[in-house]
Amino acid sequence: MFNLDKFIADSVTFRPVSMFEADIEANKEKLTAEIKGKKICVIGGAGSIGSSFIKAVLRFEPKSVVIIDLNENGLAELVRDVRSTEDLFVPDEFRCYTLNFADPIFERIFREEKGFDIVANFSAHKHVRSEKDKYSVQALIENNDIKAKKLMDLLTAYPPKHFFCVSTDKAANPVNIMGASKRIMEDLVMAYNKYFKVTTARFANVAFSNGSLPDGWIHRLQKKQPLAAPSDVKRYFVSPEESGQICMLACVLGNGGEVFFPKLGEDQMLTFSAICDDFVKAEGFTKVECNNDPEAKQYAAKMSYESDFYPVVYFKSDTTGEKAYEEFYVPGEKVNMDRFMALGVVEQTFRKNMNEVNDFFAELESIFQKDDFSKVEVVESIKKFIPNFEHEEKGKNLDQKM
Repeated sequence: MFNLDKFIADSVTFRPVSMFEADIEANKEKLTAEIKGKKICVIGGAGSIGSSFIKAVLRFEPKSVVIIDLNENGLAELVRDVRSTEDLFVPDEFRCYTLNFADPIFERIFREEKGFDIVANFSAHKHVRSEKDKYSVQALIENNDIKAKKLMDLLTAYPPKHFFCVSTDKAANPVNIMGASKRIMEDLVMAYNKYFKVTTARFANVAFSNGSLPDGWIHRLQKKQPLAAPSDVKRYFVSPEESGQICMLACVLGNGGEVFFPKLGEDQMLTFSAICDDFVKAEGFTKVECNNDPEAKQYAAKMSYESDFYPVVYFKSDTTGEKAYEEFYVPGEKVNMDRFMALGVVEQTFRKNMNEVNDFFAELESIFQKDDFSKVEVVESIKKFIPNFEHEEKGKNLDQKM
């Protein structure tokens, strides 16, 4: 039987235990003091990282956990997962709400609860494929930035002791609008650091996270469809468990204004095609490398369920927004690599002040209010806010690929 956790450990991260286990053990007293008996709110908690964060903090016995997510099915699975996991503490108050964190209902919950000790926001458009056209770009920025600002304003009413918002490695020297939106989000939330403690984390791909390309391979196998992967894109990977732990550590142990990232070396980067090779083997097949999508689909359609061979298609990346390499920090940021065993910390970086943030958001909203705004206008506005934003439009997006 295929065991996904074992496959990730053996063939993706090459780590039998979490890389953050030692840091968690070394800081167990502080984590316990800051989490045990406390009220926690997790926004976007049904997603891969949010749910892993929840499982990480539950081990330290919080008083209550309130989870907000639009994904009703994801919330149902989260509840089943945590209640089916051996030795995982679940408080009496473990409440899930299917709603948007920008809804008036969430504000009502927040005010009646009189806030929370810990608030962690994982609600985000996370895919590079989110920048197809002006409509998808508006939706991405609305969710990642504009609604996030409304959340920050609300939190000032009852400031949390710890506020965390997940970022991405793509926020460092962004080349796509998704990455740029996350860099904007960083500047936005850090502007509120004067009201309450704000931390964030940049990390790369979460292996087999919901909606990711590797996660898609599992669905393709179930439907007897070919597997596809880029052969020239190298990426860092963390396990789902590690993704939640790095967020917990950043949230609780970080100082206001800091950005956490995993200590991963270039020798730990993998191509998706290499992972796909191992995935096919682990599932008991021998790969048949096809030349193009039609050939692969035709092979799969004629393949019997008893076949020992499986079609794959590997290709060179040619879509808008793909970054050739990954980085967690940029020149000019003050980085400390010594505070933790498996975590680096950006302790200081250049940030916009609140007035600059407000002016930029006003400009963005004025663009979106126009009937005939264009994606180019949005890109140009972002370039003024993030001078090193290097966006290259290739006229092709991931939704045009298998």
